[in-house]
Amino acid sequence: MPVRDLIDAYPWRESPLGPRATWDPALSAAVELILGSPVPMALACGDGLVLIYNDGYAELLDGAHPAALGRRAADAGVEEVYRTGQPVLDAVRGHSALHGTDGRTVAVLTIAAETTQATRRLQTLGQLTAALAGAVTLDDVARVTLRFALGMLGVDHAGFAVDDGRGWRTVGRRRRELLDGDDDERLPPVWHRLPAQSPEPVVRAANDAAPLFLSGENASGNLKALAALPLRTRSLRGGITFGYERPHDWLPAERALLTGTADLVAQAAERARLFETQHGTAQLLQRSMLPQALPSVATFRVAARYEPGVDGNAAGGDFYDAFVLPGRQFAVVLGDVAGHDVRAAAVMGQVRAGLRTMALTDSDPSAVLAALDRLVFSIAGEAGSYELFVTVVYAVADPDAGTLNVASAGHPPPLLRRVGPPTVAEFVDTKPGPPLGVGGGSYPTVTTKLTAGDTVLLFSDGVVERRDQAIDDGLAALAAAVAGSVSGDPRNLCAVVNDAVCGPTDDDVAALALEYVANPSRVASLDLPAEATMPARTRRWLSQQLGGWGVSDETIHVAVLCVSELTTNALLHAGTPTRIDIDLSDERLLIAVSDSGTRGRAARSEPEALSTRGRGLNLVAGLADAWGSEPTVRGSTVWFELLLHRPASGR
Repeated sequence: MPVRDLIDAYPWRESPLGPRATWDPALSAAVELILGSPVPMALACGDGLVLIYNDGYAELLDGAHPAALGRRAADAGVEEVYRTGQPVLDAVRGHSALHGTDGRTVAVLTIAAETTQATRRLQTLGQLTAALAGAVTLDDVARVTLRFALGMLGVDHAGFAVDDGRGWRTVGRRRRELLDGDDDERLPPVWHRLPAQSPEPVVRAANDAAPLFLSGENASGNLKALAALPLRTRSLRGGITFGYERPHDWLPAERALLTGTADLVAQAAERARLFETQHGTAQLLQRSMLPQALPSVATFRVAARYEPGVDGNAAGGDFYDAFVLPGRQFAVVLGDVAGHDVRAAAVMGQVRAGLRTMALTDSDPSAVLAALDRLVFSIAGEAGSYELFVTVVYAVADPDAGTLNVASAGHPPPLLRRVGPPTVAEFVDTKPGPPLGVGGGSYPTVTTKLTAGDTVLLFSDGVVERRDQAIDDGLAALAAAVAGSVSGDPRNLCAVVNDAVCGPTDDDVAALALEYVANPSRVASLDLPAEATMPARTRRWLSQQLGGWGVSDETIHVAVLCVSELTTNALLHAGTPTRIDIDLSDERLLIAVSDSGTRGRAARSEPEALSTRGRGLNLVAGLADAWGSEPTVRGSTVWFELLLHRPASGR
């Protein structure tokens, strides 16, 4: 039955409004206006806020119609407008006061633009779909979802939760909260834990696999309205929440929009969890076959770095190693097994183990690679495949003779950074033989003179090869970056290679650097539990340690400030025990902060003007001469370097 007929038949004489003949003319005219309009409209009339509406609004009320006709309007926003006379406009409805012939407020007119707004909002689902397509990890999915909710949906609070088997991991954002910039990808979102049987609405919705739409006192915390929707797929269980700090009715079209949003987020979260599982397994396999720690000796400093290519799901064949030989010689090797699968990783492990065994018998690079060629040829034959190719560069540094002996099997030549003045970077002419596995190859040993302060850099082809560039351009760019680096510290040079050549690479990136030092470094370490006192304990320890070594007060002040920021970040974002390592040489101070909770490379962000977060790495980057981050199997390391003797021009 049309709403007009229901209004005509309604017993208004018995209502707070009284007979229709006694209504204020302005109110009667308004009733006729809304009944003739296709736009959903309603009137809350008189002190009793008696509800009158048209056919469009009746559709929005769904099951509440027709019982709502003539009842008191339940919207708190309507009561506010009737009391104050001031209009209220939100994302889905506008409320304004209707004045009678004597100027008093006689009703509140509500115009529900739900149809128009829903159309606009549904269009934003396309933007959400596009953004989620680029979300690789659960951290990415959470960022996209929360940004979408606060930005496009306009809610005051949004939350994201997943069941990880030990309870719930949840992260939320609130409008007007001081947040890192939208492009802040330097650390994962700040996740919090909830018990498995938490009474929180997001957990209830996830457990019951049913949405919750709460209003008023039933909402959570200081929210006046809260929607909690489940994320359920075959392999994932979670939930998302949307909340308002003001009264808000969850109209049918909006509920449908949020349900569609939850479906999209659930699919993206399932893909992300699958990726993380595969990625973690592949990377754990890859890294388990690499040295867990590199040797520390008085005459050499060594560092290495490995990062997977774009397809992080695959286990690659890049490998490196460093070990001490009899007679104080120091051996370094870096190689690449063709392929990006478990078989390539397995062969990589065999090649690495075989090379070390052969080197301990005969350290001459030429003999080692010739024997290794026979090993790879044999492995290929046993596997019934003669398409197994391995490239390797192997070098032996002799501190007594001051030489570097190098041989290469089809691998890019090492880059030697020579101290100045001026500082230069030049490639060693290795006269490479064929890749291992061909059989019968010759691998001449080339000898190069080393001077204290020189650093040799071994690298994989993923460092210099780009699809749209010639290999010579990549090699030239790497040489320029290494020559221009602030120091020859191995950790610094391994960080330089990541950004030396412009453009993305879909190959693995591996680098190993070996510095020939004049005087041994002084080193110290501190292991700290994940406690609130961690930054303060670090500051005290670092000040005492550096002061005892005679480091200048200015350098100590900068170092303490940087370490304080990094340990605070580790505590907030990782929440795991943290290790501080100091390495002091005649030329520079290097400090590393390692945790086991964050993942990936750290990158600077641009924090908001008033935010106290997002400044840690910006501060380190501004104060340090060099800095970088290194992913590890379980976490990450952020380090910085302070030069003790800067050029006259300063920084």
